[in-house]
Amino acid sequence: MDKIADQQQANTAKPTKEEAEDAIRTLIRWAGDDPTREGLLGTPDRVARSYLEFFKGYTEEPAEFLERTFEEVEGYDEMIILKGIRMESYCEHHMVPIIGEAHVAYMPDNRVVGISKLARVVDAFSKRLQIQEKLTEQIAETIDEVLRPKGVAVIIESAHQCMTTRGVHKDGVTMITSSMKGCFRDSDITRKELLSFLRS
Repeated sequence: MDKIADQQQANTAKPTKEEAEDAIRTLIRWAGDDPTREGLLGTPDRVARSYLEFFKGYTEEPAEFLERTFEEVEGYDEMIILKGIRMESYCEHHMVPIIGEAHVAYMPDNRVVGISKLARVVDAFSKRLQIQEKLTEQIAETIDEVLRPKGVAVIIESAHQCMTTRGVHKDGVTMITSSMKGCFRDSDITRKELLSFLRS
């Protein structure tokens, strides 16, 4: 049993930067090029460092961005929408970019959060290997669990390079996903009001 646990831990242990660079050299050779030629000598280091930025979401806890809230809102209890948050994520099936926009809305219940924090939640989840459906739900679920608002809505529109640069090669295709909770799910009027704001 201990051997199985040790093997599982070894499989999930984070590789060193040197191991990551060796893996990149292997991929360069797999692609058909020579990692020792002049133009590619620094590539393993640059790719490894870029991965730290692309996947920084693994080092962040999205819920923590929402912990500081404000209650002095003069009784404001209408919809709050953050529209057009640029989103860059990476397809977990092909590890190529998913690029688009996220729209986040919530109906506060006595407290609000700084709007930049909503964008940080989007970033923290998107900077991981993802599928868009899961990403949409993770953002909505976290906002709902931490803020406990009357409702949360998350809509993501994006282009997937796993579809545009490989496979079927269909450019100009946009995927739209949504997660509606609370009053956005239960009230047609509230949902239609949100969609009208997003279209304007």
